Amino acid sequence: MKNKHILLSVFAGIALFTSCSSDDNSSPEEGSESGEAKYIITATPTASEGVADYILTADDLTQGSISTVGNGLEQDGTYRYYVTSNNKFFSMLYGQGNPGAVTTYQLNDTGALDKLSDFQSETVQAFAPVNDDILLMKISRSSDDPTAYWYSLDTNISQFVAEGQINTQELADKENGEIAFFTWITQVGNKVYLPYYTIKGTGDDRNGTLYPDESNIAVFSYPAMEYEKTIHDDRTSFIGRYFTSGLAVDELGDTYAVSSSIATFNGEFVSTKPSAITRVKSGTTAFDSYYFNIEDATNGKYATTQMYLGNGKLLLNLHEVADRGAYSTGKEYAIVDLYSETLTMVTGIPNPEDIVVVTSRSTYVSEDKTTAYVGITTNTGSFVYNIDVATASATQGLEVEGGVITAINRLNPAN
Repeated sequence: MKNKHILLSVFAGIALFTSCSSDDNSSPEEGSESGEAKYIITATPTASEGVADYILTADDLTQGSISTVGNGLEQDGTYRYYVTSNNKFFSMLYGQGNPGAVTTYQLNDTGALDKLSDFQSETVQAFAPVNDDILLMKISRSSDDPTAYWYSLDTNISQFVAEGQINTQELADKENGEIAFFTWITQVGNKVYLPYYTIKGTGDDRNGTLYPDESNIAVFSYPAMEYEKTIHDDRTSFIGRYFTSGLAVDELGDTYAVSSSIATFNGEFVSTKPSAITRVKSGTTAFDSYYFNIEDATNGKYATTQMYLGNGKLLLNLHEVADRGAYSTGKEYAIVDLYSETLTMVTGIPNPEDIVVVTSRSTYVSEDKTTAYVGITTNTGSFVYNIDVATASATQGLEVEGGVITAINRLNPAN
């Protein structure tokens, strides 16, 4: 497989503007507690359609309320996605094929957010922290041009420093010419793991596959992004989902892979494998015998998203297998103890029929790993729910008035 990489002296299409002063649109409520960490909450205003997210700050997620009205930093453009890396908050616009804006924020010692940079990037379908970089991936869905492009963003200087290409048809190595589509990016030790599923890449059913009952992880070195091998298994369907991480790395360096089992062909779900969790042990590049059947443990539910909580615990969003969808997000929660291989449903969450939206990405777990924070919006409002990991019980916390929570993060003041 060919994998070209070029050190960028100039990244085409990027205009970088760096500022060391506070953003002029900083919320009046920011800076209430000098030198303290802040929770960063993004929310889409509910007052009108097609509006951009607001970035809000809060001192406490367990109580109180904040509002999108007259507060926060308004983002330009809809379809924003977020990642925190190197104690900086990155807001990325999904440009739907066009270049998208990337805005970088940092918390100053007064508790206000400073805008560090604002530039244009290619629209990407996967991104994640790797070392002090953010690795981004623009992925082809066409077998006519099966090239994926990767870009390394140095978070210390907010600039792209490297780029390269991956031939996804050569990577997939299928007799019928299907191409690989990466679901997400995960750093494992000093390697980059890229789980993928294969798609036809042509015709009306270009996202369909004739290989629904296999899981694959392409392993790359970093920062050179040289292909090393593919880790393969046939006990599950593919790992993760479009724009959704399916890998979790524990404190031992073991990698757990979550499959939703949603592979399709001609618009029908065709995988014969259940939603399940498998494992690659630290220091190895092969799946071992570990196998946890999620559907059996939940009496017919499958995992749509996952978040590693620490200490061998995994938070899953769950959805009914009978109503599965390629892009559905489950409105029930469960905590899996990966070590004891047990699953406990989370109590205290609103009934699924009352839930409008849940934050399936960019959720937050406390530094002591005791509490997970998720955003849940019902017809009565949008709240942060605090999930006690030990008891798998949730309590309603901070309310975000006038908005739908899209992400929860936390920043410390910059040094």
